[in-house]
Amino acid sequence: MTVTQKNKIWIDLDNSPHVPFFKPIMEALEKQNYSFVITARDCFQVCGLADLLNIRYKRIGRHYGKNKLLKILGTILRATQMLPTIFRERPIIAISHGSRSQLFLATMLRIPNIMIIDYEHAKALAFFHPTAVLLPDIIPENAINHKNSQVFKYPGIKEDVYVPAFKPDPHIKELLGLDKKDLVVTIRPPASEAHYHNPESEQLFNAIVDLLSMRADIKIVMLPRNDKQGDSIRQQWSAFFSAGKIIIPNQVVDGLNLMWYSDFVISGGGTMNREAAALGVPVYSIFRGKIGTVDRYLSNCGRLILLESISDIHDKLKVVRRQRPESPSETNNATLKSIVNIIASMAEKKSSAINDKTYKAC
Repeated sequence: MTVTQKNKIWIDLDNSPHVPFFKPIMEALEKQNYSFVITARDCFQVCGLADLLNIRYKRIGRHYGKNKLLKILGTILRATQMLPTIFRERPIIAISHGSRSQLFLATMLRIPNIMIIDYEHAKALAFFHPTAVLLPDIIPENAINHKNSQVFKYPGIKEDVYVPAFKPDPHIKELLGLDKKDLVVTIRPPASEAHYHNPESEQLFNAIVDLLSMRADIKIVMLPRNDKQGDSIRQQWSAFFSAGKIIIPNQVVDGLNLMWYSDFVISGGGTMNREAAALGVPVYSIFRGKIGTVDRYLSNCGRLILLESISDIHDKLKVVRRQRPESPSETNNATLKSIVNIIASMAEKKSSAINDKTYKAC
């Protein structure tokens, strides 16, 4: 009997940062003859970004708001919705960057699963532990609550997986109606529906928008997390929208490209802060949840400025034009190679186990 090696990997795109992160990982694994089943949650522009990057996916599930009970029920419901697809595709391993629905379903189906983590304060799914946890080497193992999981480390930060491949495209300025004389600020509002949200982030966000909007030379490109947040921002600062001071793109844009052509970036979340830091763009964080090891490391290195109070806005925020180089600094792909090697090693072990079992059955 001839045995065909099973090489399908399940990747779940649960949030917008996961789309550019997994794109080069999938491309590298495809060169090793792996195939994929990709599921994507319809929230936070996940599907729009996947379309932009030409990723084929199955749209499954959505976001269920701030209510903790609804979050739990939504996690289980989405896992149930994914069941027919995963049962049909039969992947040998599952990978995500913190997808609780994937962890739940993969555990139920006994599919070995890798959960990639770069924020140790994210709430774990009670009673469920991934087969393996993959995290930056600057995060200590005792900082995560996955005692039953095998732990792997990778060098650098997750943004180092895809930022090295970035190529600037100046057409984004024309697309957004930005002029050479504009001092461009990209702002990502706080994740108001996330479990880690602190209302202090909203206070800082409001104060910053009020301050920057008064500057005649500034244009703010706002990247709301969903339509509801966008509508609220448009209503609150309607006069500045009418005057063209604040812009919300009408379509999904390449976040790295937008940040590259910004003079500085302000974000209420983690990924955009770290992307800007990886690009060498001045970046300020208004995140007021528990600061993770990665952001603390970037802050200590001077690559990220934490704005923790209203007074910090006036003392630390430097509203100046950036002297932009022609292209980002050259970086290596050690982070990408490390993550791909770990995934391929686990997939190979699972595939070999399946083949051994099949031979014995013969």
